[in-house]
Order: sequence, then C-alpha cells, then structure tokens
Amino acid sequence: MDRQEKIDNFYNEEHQYKTGVAILRKLALACKLKETYKWSFPTYTTQDKNVIAICKFKSHFGIWFFNGVFLKDSHKVLENAQEGKTKAMRHWKFSSTSEIDHNVVTAYIQEAIVNQKKGLALKVERKPKTKIVIPTHLAIAIEHNDDLKTAFNKLTYSKQKDYAEYISTAKQEKTKLSRLEKIVPLILHGIGLNDKYRR
Repeated sequence: MDRQEKIDNFYNEEHQYKTGVAILRKLALACKLKETYKWSFPTYTTQDKNVIAICKFKSHFGIWFFNGVFLKDSHKVLENAQEGKTKAMRHWKFSSTSEIDHNVVTAYIQEAIVNQKKGLALKVERKPKTKIVIPTHLAIAIEHNDDLKTAFNKLTYSKQKDYAEYISTAKQEKTKLSRLEKIVPLILHGIGLNDKYRR
C-alpha cells in the first residue's frame, strides 16, 4: 500500500471521528502544508520539516504539534503528548466537531508553520556515551580475525554495545561460546544484533 492509499484509508475509514479529522485535514491543507504519512498518521510538513500530524483514537481525535512547546497557546488547549517523555510535542485533543473553532485552529497551525520556518527546535541534551567494555571472548575473537576486527569497528556505537552486552550477560561458558559463534557472521555482514526489531 503506497503513502496516498494509507492517507485515503485513514480519512475514509468509518470511524466516530471521521468528520472531525476531515475538518482538521481541510484546515491543514488550507495552510499550504504538504501532506504525507508517517508513524501511522497523516503528517503535514513545510520545507520537508514536520509541523503537525492528525490523529484519531477511541476517545478523542486531534492534532499533534511537533514543536508545540514554542506555541503561545493563548487558549490553553495544548497538552504534553507524553508527560515526562515528550519534550517538544504538544497535543490538542477534541471529542466532537463542535469543539473545533476553525479560526483558532488555523491560527495555531499558522504559528507552528512560522516557528518551523524560523528553525525553532528544542535542543535535546545527549548523554555522553559510556565506554563499551568488550568481554574477553569477543575481544579475543576480534584480535585473532582482522576481518572481524574491521567489521566490528565499522558498526555503530549501539550495535557494538548490543554485542558486548549479549556476550557479557551470558552466565555460563558454553553460552558465551555459542553466542559468540552466532554473532560472528552477523558482525562480518555489518548486521546489528537487534536490527530485525528496529525495522
């Protein structure tokens, strides 16, 4: 299913908030935002940057403002999308179409567009990466195999860390050896231990 089909399905699906999300879509498109589809929701961008997404759930529908933290929110309608986890995103929830004030929603979207064009973005402080302790079994294998050493060094920090922890968390010697045997071909092919779960 291509992107447009996913968008069409989202808006055409019979749902209690079908009319509500259609109104929000109309307002978003009227603001000259480009419509795309990400994270299972129609998403609206300007200059290839995410501005809003339109969402629907069992008990509400609404708009996610990706950088909503910068909105003035003069009507006090925005909520933190996930308190304690989400830093910049804000959510405007509706439970009926009667709650949608077209002018106010449009004003919020337009302010979000202006902020995005200004380049306003929340800088997330990254925690310094801890040094990876390579367990003995893996260290020996790497030192005795130049191809493995080269391949391991090309892996990202997180992939190297996953492999190191995979070996070091094994309690028994035979488990460490069987795990080592399993991961060597993956490392040589540049594949991360958890790549299949990250897709």
